[in-house]
Amino acid sequence: MPQSRPDFQRYQYAFTAHIRDPKANPRPQGVQARRMRVYNELLFNNLSGMVSACFPVARTVLGQRKWKALLREFFSGHRCTTPYFRQIPEEFLRFMQARPPAAGEPDFLPYLLHYEWVELALEVSGKEPELDSVDVSGDLLAARPVLNPVHMLLAYPYAVHRIGRRYRPGPDDRQDTALLVFRDLSDRVRFIVLNAVSARLVALLQDGTLTGAEAIDRVIAEIRHPNPEVARAGGLQILENLRQEQAVLGARMKAEG
Repeated sequence: MPQSRPDFQRYQYAFTAHIRDPKANPRPQGVQARRMRVYNELLFNNLSGMVSACFPVARTVLGQRKWKALLREFFSGHRCTTPYFRQIPEEFLRFMQARPPAAGEPDFLPYLLHYEWVELALEVSGKEPELDSVDVSGDLLAARPVLNPVHMLLAYPYAVHRIGRRYRPGPDDRQDTALLVFRDLSDRVRFIVLNAVSARLVALLQDGTLTGAEAIDRVIAEIRHPNPEVARAGGLQILENLRQEQAVLGARMKAEG
């Protein structure tokens, strides 16, 4: 720290450095150890509670000791870019994605963290469905299906939705997994596991330019399905199921807009 700083600023830096990492930075002179410990515990516990609430499965998988060590590493070394408490879990996710994996950490950990964070991201999303231009019972083949705007289409190399106390995959247990996560009209965040065909169909509908029939036919062509009529019926069933779940809100006629 430059010595040209005023004394009060050097004191502030010393004070906050000790809070971030008490083991590496001595307690500032003149502060009682008991009072300093109150600050240390209060700030770290606030951050710990905020992050741990977002990542309960990762915390369980790692165990309390390793999880607390990760939080301490984040607390001491990461510089947040936002003042908002609700965005701290996203900061932790960025920290973990940029950080080289430590010895003994499971390969699936970064994917599990992202999967758990998505729920919070959609809960607090400012996007809202605009139903005025949507025919909720419209023809999903002839018209353009309207995806719920509060959604994420995700792909992971592990079955992250299954990870927990009883299932912890190793490097040889990789399994390509597609998930559609969305906030329904009752503000509940929902997760749907998709197969490769369903995931491709949803991806094609995301920009809102294709009718359901056009999107289905494109998938049929891509996979070279031997029986297109059967595949079209299956594609329509996928769309209807997504509408029932409120991942698809309805249809917008192709001639509009």
